[in-house]
This record gives sequence, structure tokens and C-alpha cells, in this order.
Amino acid sequence: MQEEIFELIEGKKYARLRELLSDMNPADIAQILEDVPERELPVIFRILPKELAAEVFVEMDSEMQQLLIEAFSDTELREVMDELFMDDTVDIIDEMPATVAKRILSQTDAKTRKMINQLLAYPDDSAGSIMTTEYVDLKKNMTVDQAFDRIRNVGLDTETIYTCYVIDQSRHLLGIVTVKDLLLNEKSRVLSDIMDENIIYANTLDDKEEVAGQFEKYDLMALPVVDKESRLVGIVTVDDAIDVIQDEATEDIEKMAAILPSDKSYFRTGVFSTFKARIPWLMLLMISATFTGAIISSFEEKLTIFPALIAFIPMLMDTGGNSGSQSSVTIIRGISLGDIEFRDIFKVIWKEVRVALCCSTALAAVNFVKLWLVDYLLLHTFDPGKQIPEILVVCFTLLLTVIVAKFIGCVLPILAKRIGFDPAVMASPFITTIVDAISLFIYFRTAILILGI
Repeated sequence: MQEEIFELIEGKKYARLRELLSDMNPADIAQILEDVPERELPVIFRILPKELAAEVFVEMDSEMQQLLIEAFSDTELREVMDELFMDDTVDIIDEMPATVAKRILSQTDAKTRKMINQLLAYPDDSAGSIMTTEYVDLKKNMTVDQAFDRIRNVGLDTETIYTCYVIDQSRHLLGIVTVKDLLLNEKSRVLSDIMDENIIYANTLDDKEEVAGQFEKYDLMALPVVDKESRLVGIVTVDDAIDVIQDEATEDIEKMAAILPSDKSYFRTGVFSTFKARIPWLMLLMISATFTGAIISSFEEKLTIFPALIAFIPMLMDTGGNSGSQSSVTIIRGISLGDIEFRDIFKVIWKEVRVALCCSTALAAVNFVKLWLVDYLLLHTFDPGKQIPEILVVCFTLLLTVIVAKFIGCVLPILAKRIGFDPAVMASPFITTIVDAISLFIYFRTAILILGI
């Protein structure tokens, strides 16, 4: 299919191309257009049917949208914007440079422009920023037959018609009614008798990530959004909730990998932009490693007495860092899903300490066996029979390091959330750096106590 499309583009057989594209999903068309030469993109977009073109436009990334907007005439731009739902229009304007956004706004009527500005005024992380104002509203004294007439009149311009919202004269949200409810009741039934008054809703300033979580928890297709006076001002649909979940998951992964979040795909992010996203944390972590070096330097003379201890430093640091990362990632996920709150901190610590005891005991036992099988029998670098004190130092340090690492890994994300920081920041790189320094300190202090150096 894709090869045929590119052949039609190359041969400029636009009639056949229009016929082929008209039967495709908008998301698939947008994906194909990513590989089309920029000079051909406006031509191909113009041959699409008007409604399909608007749907494809929404699926494109911001760079392609900007390219098309700059190629559009004012009439073409107005036609595309008229076909978009309000939340999509706001998202596009929000991502465009100021000059492009200004041109888009100039092609909208005064009423639409006012609504766009109201939505843009909401904080970026709020429910208000992702809601749409196009929905079906009904009155409680309507009959089922009147409700269907209302849906037919306004449904074409709304993003969803399956769930309808019952409001009073002041637009206070009273209940919800689905098309299924309407179909299964007599035409003469009044909506106040069949509407569901147990409403799950969000406020305009609620965190959009928490709002997206409501969709997963209650299996929603749409969620009403009300203002401070409980007046219905918009709805959030499931497609927008999925976008939020995906964006937040991507941001968390980037933060956990010590990368500044980016809103562009990998191949559309330039080398210098990628460099800027990665270098700050790398610089910080490199400088923080100074503490590790300082600890090693302070015990340098003592290490010359038992040089065999040096060989175990990488193993101890890596094991400690990995143990801390395991706990932090588990806790961060629990926090993001709402399973773990600050009040659970002591329960979390108690569980992680018990897990740490099991893990550290197993690791110490395996390490002891490894010293005999690998270091002694294969490598001949260590003689357990003659170096029992050193074995005790390594195994005891391993025990303490894993316990401390898992304690730090579970506590830091919870504390970060409590004081308002993103828990994802307290993931692998940050915790590993802290645990590295602590594990070395434990190692050398244990050596001093057991070996008397």
C-alpha cells in the first residue's frame, strides 16, 4: 500500500491517490505523510476531502502542521480550523510559534477566539487545558424524544454524542444520560427520571494526570469538567486522556534516565537538542562522583595493606546502585498509580527492609560461593582459606549496602512527592550516586573494624 502511494505521488496521479487515501484511517495517512518530501506535502494535503484533511491534520506532529499552515492561504486555513474540535485547535495553537498562532487566531470568529483564549488561560497541567467545550447538553425536563431532537441538532459539531450531560438554567451539572438509556426508554419519559445523578467529574484546575487516571479507574469514555460553581464548562474525552498518560509516562522515563523531558520524537529531535537534554544531569552526576573519589582517597593508605579489597569495590557499588534502583522504580510506579501515599511510608520501609534482608543474605551467600569457584579455583586471585577476614568484610558490607540502598530507594521518591518534586527525579542515576558513596563508606569502615587497619 505505502509503495503504491509513493509511486502515485511520484507519477503525479492525484485522482487515484485521492481515491486510495480516502479509504484510509487518518492516523495512517499522517504516518505516511511523514516520509513525503516537504515540497509535495501541501499538494497531497489539498487533494484530501475536507473532513478527512482536518482529521489527518490533527494526527500530524507540530512541525508538519506548521509547514502546512505556512503553505495555506487564509481561506484554506479557515476551512481546516473550522473542521477541528476546540481542544484540538487549542493544542495546535499552544504548540505553534507566536506568529503562526496569531495567524490562526485571525482566521477565527470572535466567539471562537474568545473560547480559545479562555482555554489557553488554564495551566498547562490542568484538566481545563485538555478539555473540549463541544458536548451535548440537555435539560432535566426534556423527554427522551426531545433529547434525540437535541442530539440531532448539535451532535454533528460535538466530539461525542454517546454520553450527554443534564444541566439546569445556570449550567450546573445535574446528571448524565447515555444514548443507551435513551434508546431503552419510552419517548415520553422525562430525563430527570432516567438520568444518573452519581456523577464522576473533574474541576478545571485538577491535575490532568489525575484526571487521566480517572478514565483508567472507572473505564470512562468522557469525563465532565466543572468550574468552582459546579457549572459544566467542558468535557475530557478518552483520546485526550490517553495522550496525557503517554506523555506523562514518556516524561517519567526520561527523568528516570537523567534526561530533560522533550515533546518531540527521537528522529525529530536534533543532535544539539538531544545534547542539551542529556548534559545537565551528566554534569551534575559527574561532579557528584567527587564524593566517591574523596572517600576512596581518604582510605588509600589503608587499602595498600589489603590490596585484595580493591577488586570488590565495583561489585559492591553496582550491587548497591541496582538495589536502590529496583526499590525506587517500584515505589515511583506505586505513587503514579495512586497505590502509595506519604502516610504509607513506614509500611513501605518495613516491607523493603524485609526484602533487603532476603536479597542481601542471598547475595552474600552466592558471593561466598563465587569466591571459591571463580576467584580461587579459576582465577587464582583470592584464597578464601587464608583470607577469611576479607571475606567477612565483603559479605557484611554487601549485607549492609543492600539494606541501606533499598531504604534510600524507597524513601526518597515518597519524600520528593511530599515536598512537591517529581518522584521520577529520584530514580536510578540520582540514587545510584548516593548509594555509591554510602557503600564505599560502609565498606571501608567495616574493613577498619574487622581488619583493624
